[in-house]
Amino acid sequence: MQAKNDKKVIRSWAFFDWANSAYNLVITSTIFPAYYAIITTTKEHGDKVVFFGRTYTNTALSNYALSVAYLIMVLILPILSSVADAKGKKKFFMKIFTYLGGLACCGLYFFKLDTLELGIICFALAAMGYVGGILFNNSYLPLIATVDEQDRVSAKGYAFGYIGSVLLQIICFVFVLKPELFGIVDPSFPPRLSFLLVGIWWIAFAQIPFKNLAKDKPIENTGANIFKSGFLELAKVWKKLKEMKFLKNYLIAFFFYSMGVQTIMLVAASFGEKVLKLGTTKLIATILIIQLVAILGAYAMSALAKRIGNVKVLIFVVLIWIGFCICAYFTTNEYEFYGLAAVAGLIMGGIQSLSRSTYSKYLPENTPDTASFFSFYDVTEKLSIVIGLATFAFIEEKTDNMRNSIIALASFFVIGLIFLLILKRVEKKMAKA
Repeated sequence: MQAKNDKKVIRSWAFFDWANSAYNLVITSTIFPAYYAIITTTKEHGDKVVFFGRTYTNTALSNYALSVAYLIMVLILPILSSVADAKGKKKFFMKIFTYLGGLACCGLYFFKLDTLELGIICFALAAMGYVGGILFNNSYLPLIATVDEQDRVSAKGYAFGYIGSVLLQIICFVFVLKPELFGIVDPSFPPRLSFLLVGIWWIAFAQIPFKNLAKDKPIENTGANIFKSGFLELAKVWKKLKEMKFLKNYLIAFFFYSMGVQTIMLVAASFGEKVLKLGTTKLIATILIIQLVAILGAYAMSALAKRIGNVKVLIFVVLIWIGFCICAYFTTNEYEFYGLAAVAGLIMGGIQSLSRSTYSKYLPENTPDTASFFSFYDVTEKLSIVIGLATFAFIEEKTDNMRNSIIALASFFVIGLIFLLILKRVEKKMAKA
């Protein structure tokens, strides 16, 4: 077992965010959405595409693909996390999902309109790799940092992620904006090269945490079937979780506001490209600014939480998100979009970082089954994404207007806010007990 608050270990752990956040920026937020929208919009068919014989709206198809990917992960992650705890396989599964995601991004190098099916499948597999890797990396947080340091360490991870992803994005940006400097004549090559670089970057930098995070020990050393052990561990953690009033209520609040946060993060680029017609250059520059502002947001929210408490800060941030959705509905030009992007960046980093550390801080002290506990956190988040994306795609298809989908997200934030207010009362009762 590693000593907690070791600077080298924490830095190594944060490099996992550095490694995989390139996927989150390039694939889900900037170059891929823009490239996808461009190649799947034609004069002949408009924004309609045929996927395995069935016709879809292009952006709805990508949202459905993500929903399916996340739904699969919702079903398998609790089992795998339980196996990881029971058999000491946290790092093993981190590696499996990292290589799956990284290689899937490399596969996107071959994505063109005539290979739509391959592109969507690789897109979904990359998302699964990202989700799985994040879960097992998150499960190390209570193992490497004491409770009083977890807000700061969580913020450090997100800060590393934002910095690393921006560096790779800038490299990709040069290829996309100035292909002539490299003698590139195929306009599809720069974005496809970017997808390849993401996969290489992801796998290469993940070797740092793989090397320096301690190998976890199994909870039980019997010869029991590995999946039977996993189910037994899952049942044990579920029983514990049901008795923890704060965590149980927190997960409900987290479920609803995550529907809004995660969906906005995944569809923002598509909205800018499809509705406001920003173009790839402006869109990527905007997302880069968001990433940089998010670093400040993560540390600012961590510092504020130390003064007034995590739940109060989360309530404040969710209120801002509600206002954000209302403003986004009425956004009509690029300058309004830039203003919203700056606000989103500031609160995006804060709410993600603080959500992770809030959950971690209320886990039982020195618990060995952190992967199983964090599987409930990650499943809650991914199930919220499934519902959020499916709702967004369904409303867009039915109304043919993304704005209606965005305003619908505000209702998720309102429900999350209500449960956070309930959680605040639970926290007060716990403090008096």
